[in-house]
Amino acid sequence: MSPRRNQTRSWSKSAAESEPSAAPMGGSLRRTEDYQGEEWVVQTVAGTAGRHYRCPGCDQEIPPGVGHVVAWPSHGGGVDDRRHWHRACWGARERRGSNIQRGRGAPRY
Repeated sequence: MSPRRNQTRSWSKSAAESEPSAAPMGGSLRRTEDYQGEEWVVQTVAGTAGRHYRCPGCDQEIPPGVGHVVAWPSHGGGVDDRRHWHRACWGARERRGSNIQRGRGAPRY
């Protein structure tokens, strides 16, 4: 018995154009969301770059190879305005309080 061949489907233009809010950009999806009263462009990335990023939601590093979200203001934000978030941190951004930075010896009150 010969192995089964997977059949590829050809995507029609109408199926690709039916979803205007998310546009495929280089293997990831780009969409707009509201955050802090502004509209932000949000893009999911695979994390294949060899760089460490710091998540503004939890102040922890995002190591290379970990999928995450890149967000920037839609009002003309450039490369300097991009922020790399963990997916869970981006999803919980409205529920979290302010991120207070403490030293190791500081009291937790």
